[in-house]
Amino acid sequence: MPSIYDLKPRFQNLLRPLNVSLVRFGITANMVTITAMLLSVSLGVAIALNPDSMLLLLLMPLWLFLRMALNAIDGMLAREHQMQTRLGAVLNEMGDVISDSVLYLPLALVSGINSLSVIVLVVVAVMVEMVGVVSVQIGASRRYDGPFGKSDRAFGFGLLCLLLGMGIEAGRWIDWLVWAMVVLSVATLINRARNALIETAGGGAGNE
Repeated sequence: MPSIYDLKPRFQNLLRPLNVSLVRFGITANMVTITAMLLSVSLGVAIALNPDSMLLLLLMPLWLFLRMALNAIDGMLAREHQMQTRLGAVLNEMGDVISDSVLYLPLALVSGINSLSVIVLVVVAVMVEMVGVVSVQIGASRRYDGPFGKSDRAFGFGLLCLLLGMGIEAGRWIDWLVWAMVVLSVATLINRARNALIETAGGGAGNE
């Protein structure tokens, strides 16, 4: 199923020259991963302390885009510049889950947002990533199937924060948007589990 994740190869091609420069300055993949996580936690805490700050809400989509770039950069550094380590693999998976949770949960405190819907979405999102990782345990590849993976979640939350930060009045549209993301996340969870099982059975389900 189509996902923003499908655009990742093109995005990586744009960032590849920057990676070469980072290597020259001694920047490692783990350094990029940890930096992205710490900055995500910082913004999440700031929103939790000031949930109705329009400035912070407007910073969210900008940071989510930059974080997407950092996530692409650390992966390319690891694969293309011989920086792959077991610690890096752990940091990469845990960093994403921690960053997502700390960034998105504070939005439950924003006026006009249904707290329950945000909490449910974050919990399901963690489950989606867990299934992707657990797939490896049963002999499949790390699953990144859509329709609503990490990049798609970032787009959804970024759009929500952008609209609220621009002063658009909160209303039922927020509930519809967040619950729609929940439904798509559940579909993603099922899709990843199903394709992992197909893969281990020799069905060869596709995976970007």
